[in-house]
Amino acid sequence: MTTDKKQLKHLLDFAVDIAREAGAITYRYYQGSFVAERKADNSFVTIADREAEAYLRSRIAEAFPDDAILGEEGGEKPGSSNRRWILDPIDGTYAFVHGVPLYGVLIGLELNGEAVLGVVNLPALGDLVYAARGLGCYWNGEAARVSSTSAINQALLLATDFGTCKQYGFGPAAEALQQQVHARRTWGDCYGHVLVATGRADIMLDPIMNVWDCAPLLPILEEAGGTFTDWNGTRTIHGANAISTNGLLFDEVMAIVRQ
Repeated sequence: MTTDKKQLKHLLDFAVDIAREAGAITYRYYQGSFVAERKADNSFVTIADREAEAYLRSRIAEAFPDDAILGEEGGEKPGSSNRRWILDPIDGTYAFVHGVPLYGVLIGLELNGEAVLGVVNLPALGDLVYAARGLGCYWNGEAARVSSTSAINQALLLATDFGTCKQYGFGPAAEALQQQVHARRTWGDCYGHVLVATGRADIMLDPIMNVWDCAPLLPILEEAGGTFTDWNGTRTIHGANAISTNGLLFDEVMAIVRQ
């Protein structure tokens, strides 16, 4: 293992630890009571989001004071190193506030502007999925791998909400994909992408994404053998939308999307 990989492994271990700890903060609220507020974009935010992100920020600042941090709730903290941590304390807040366990704590890391590390902790499910460039993808400590589904008519297609695809201009593509696949389900937000990375689904569509949603997912999907791109097929965390596939179906999915 090179020095760079040793350093990346150290960063990944740290990210897994703090994701687990932030997840415990969110889970205490999930099991109890809290007030859900609305942000300017009408999305939910809770004290659990704010406390979990504040905890993550404090741990990162203590361990790596020169690193930049970008978080959904706390905004951007500039840094002087070549690293930027990207945080979403609760992805799937709609699920969280409705008592549905499909929410996640997301941590991504950019190195020289490249997404190289990702952690998704699903505290209410007891699932932890994490990866770093060249180190593989892991699900609760075991190696994770995408499915071997190679025919789209055998594929399981996911989306948080197929109706939203139409709202953001991807209606015909989403409808065409739904007609081609074996089955479709709305097991959404980060959970849908995690299902693709761990071989339990084949394609996940997201017509609207923020960078803090995408940052951990690109390394996780790629290290599991899959793809994470925008709807143009570009490998990026800055595309404002996303499609995950098991890799084997990527070309066929993109051909349908581009029609």
